[in-house]
Amino acid sequence: MLRKTLAGLVAGLMLTTAGGAMAADLVIYHTWSAGPEVAALNVLKAGLEAKGDTWTDIAIPHDTGSNVNLMSMVTGGTPPNVFMEANPGVYRDLAGMGVGFPLTQWYADNNILPNLPASVAASITVDGEVLKVPTALHIDGMVYYNMEVAKAAGVDPASWTSLEAMFADFPKIRDAGYTPLAVGSQPFQVGYLTHALVAAVAGTDIYNRIYGTEVDPTALDDPAFAKVLEDLRLFANEAGPEAQNRPWNETTNQVITGKALMQIHGDWMKGEWLAAGKVAGTDFGCIEIPGAQAVVATVDAWGLLGGVSDEVKTAELDFASVVLDPATQAKFAAAKGSTPVRLDAPAESLDACSKNVLTILSDPARQVQNPHNTADADWENSIWEVVFNFWSDPSMTVEDAIAQLHENYETILG
Repeated sequence: MLRKTLAGLVAGLMLTTAGGAMAADLVIYHTWSAGPEVAALNVLKAGLEAKGDTWTDIAIPHDTGSNVNLMSMVTGGTPPNVFMEANPGVYRDLAGMGVGFPLTQWYADNNILPNLPASVAASITVDGEVLKVPTALHIDGMVYYNMEVAKAAGVDPASWTSLEAMFADFPKIRDAGYTPLAVGSQPFQVGYLTHALVAAVAGTDIYNRIYGTEVDPTALDDPAFAKVLEDLRLFANEAGPEAQNRPWNETTNQVITGKALMQIHGDWMKGEWLAAGKVAGTDFGCIEIPGAQAVVATVDAWGLLGGVSDEVKTAELDFASVVLDPATQAKFAAAKGSTPVRLDAPAESLDACSKNVLTILSDPARQVQNPHNTADADWENSIWEVVFNFWSDPSMTVEDAIAQLHENYETILG
């Protein structure tokens, strides 16, 4: 039924406006459904429609193997025009099928790359060709905390210089009647926390040897990686029965409503705070993981599908120009809770948390890319499986987890 519906959409892609000019009905494929995410998408939709094009939405639940569904639609002859995807392997596959859409020249013609942070420019390039349209900049492991709860508990998260110092304050927070740390027990959330901790605790070298394009399995035996798993266990110990399968945004709400002091997750959390009418630096604070050696930069990005008519191709570039417009970036970031991907976005659009993110990302030596942009997808998924089992089973030792990762490496990449 979905295929028939999509076929009808694609067959009717070209529409004529009242003025006689041709406009395209673009099929937009994405994985966003949370309130702030939808609000941010509506910013882009309004910009696209202002250019005379229209937006037909296809939304797939987050982290459900959306790239598989995308490739199925492409090979089945019912492709979207625009799709949300970070994995470079997908772009390589599309290029091999003759439906890639290189954007290098378009970026040069519009002088866009000089106005992007280094981490953003790196993330949108695949094998030397610019193939993505960046839409949101985040740091995967950030501490968002309720400032009123911190004051009531007599703690100052901004003063923590290490995870040890953070955990040392937990009894004090509990004695004040609050949960120190809100967590959600889902593979996605545990997987993201793990790679954020690898960067923060073990540093860039270990991170890149585990999550890079070329995996070095000896990094799994480094004491620094064992320390990551030991710290992960401390986080798992904070997960009560109520955390089981709790979505990230519901977890964020525990902090917003003052039930918990903080959450460590991607800083897309900010969208939930803003939607609740809270103000960065007044109601909530945002810091990197205490003592972090490095941070993980996530760049949400769109891809454009080639092999289409000139009119549709023009409309797809309309979409790209809307996404990368500095003013639109400011509005989009304010709705989603991200940091603008353009350095020349209006300065007044930057709140305290966005300013902090840009300060953190000002040092390229302290940042690494999200594994979705670098790692083999099967290998990354296998890490998620192991660390989630480790998280869920207190009897599973650090040594057990490392041994399982070695087995997975031999099966997938060995």
